[in-house]
Amino acid sequence: MNQDIKDIGLSPKGKTRIEWAELDMPVLAATRARFEKDQPFRNVKMSLCMHVTAETANLARILKAGGADVLLCASNPLSTQDDVAASLAQDYGIQVYAKRGEDRETFFSHLRTAIAHHPQITMDDGADLISTIHKEYPDQLKELWGSLEETTTGVIRLRAMAKDGALKIPVVAVNDAKTKNLFDNRYGTGQSTLDGIIRATDALIAGKNFVVAGYGWCGRGLALRARGMSAQVIVTEVDPIKALEAAMDGFRVMPMLEAAPIGEIFCTVTGDINVLTKEHFKLMKDGAVVCNSGHFDVEVNVKELAALARSVRKDVRMHVDEYIIPNEKGDRRICLIAEGRLVNLAAAEGHPASVMDMSFSTQALAAEWIVLHHASLSPQVYEVSSEIEIHVATLKLKSMGILIDKLTEEQVKYLASWRHGT
Repeated sequence: MNQDIKDIGLSPKGKTRIEWAELDMPVLAATRARFEKDQPFRNVKMSLCMHVTAETANLARILKAGGADVLLCASNPLSTQDDVAASLAQDYGIQVYAKRGEDRETFFSHLRTAIAHHPQITMDDGADLISTIHKEYPDQLKELWGSLEETTTGVIRLRAMAKDGALKIPVVAVNDAKTKNLFDNRYGTGQSTLDGIIRATDALIAGKNFVVAGYGWCGRGLALRARGMSAQVIVTEVDPIKALEAAMDGFRVMPMLEAAPIGEIFCTVTGDINVLTKEHFKLMKDGAVVCNSGHFDVEVNVKELAALARSVRKDVRMHVDEYIIPNEKGDRRICLIAEGRLVNLAAAEGHPASVMDMSFSTQALAAEWIVLHHASLSPQVYEVSSEIEIHVATLKLKSMGILIDKLTEEQVKYLASWRHGT
């Protein structure tokens, strides 16, 4: 078995973790049962560049159950669960290239191994895999039937490529599916980000001035959960509509320069670069906690933070580095969690399995859609079909024991008609 993992001896623990997550992923289990029968991915090579977690492991398993030849590499150096990587290799026969804490050289080596797998379908967390193929391996593009992207950041990159005419393959924006972003981004990110902050700092959230940078679905979820723990939530935004929505949802809205001196916990969830910079660090109070829950480690300008610091105390708590910044009133401490990388995966375990059940079921069914339709697809960014969305939502409701109403024939006719009015 081809692999590059930290310790194969961790596989028993990893298998237990994968099986535990599987218990809370009933939609994926139902989909796997059909895939095992229909084999939609028979003889299809797939390369996945994703967070190597127990939930992702169950996605990899369903793809293999459907006949795929699966290779998985890490999309983030600090999100890999080494025991899960070991179990995927040892117990499930999946090629895995992922080590928690791997350096940049190893990360890109693993990425190129995934490309050397010569996939027909790729899955990305952040578009690193597909963008690298476009930039460095253009001859391989003709082998690709399509790709799937499940992050806001990745979809932004891919839409930019499509706008510039640089995108040469069809891509499905799984992130934009309602069964993904309305639940995974909002409830998953909201809960897991707070989980990471609390695990790393042991901070009491109640009463804190909690600054959320960005009010997309991830920011909405985080702000909601922080308020649920009795934080005083402040939202910063650049979009006037989102800012207005945040204000009408009951949050304080202000520029980051105004929030910086009063905030006690800061979390960026924008998908953009340099959201927190030296201008903000200079204003922050002693003991301010800074973290990021956007995909890439670019939202917090760690280089500028380091340049301001007189010294850095590494790992004052697990995943927390303390930057000592001098000023005329004495030293101040700014505590950075997980080096500015994804706090919910680096300092916690990522989204709960129950919400990833929908995201990964949508992802797996979208991959099947590519197999069925790739011959007629053009190089552009596609939305997930409404049929897939309704199917996943229906299965999830069923697993939760929830019934809903159905339209009568009369109601269907009324909604389709323009003749009825006041």
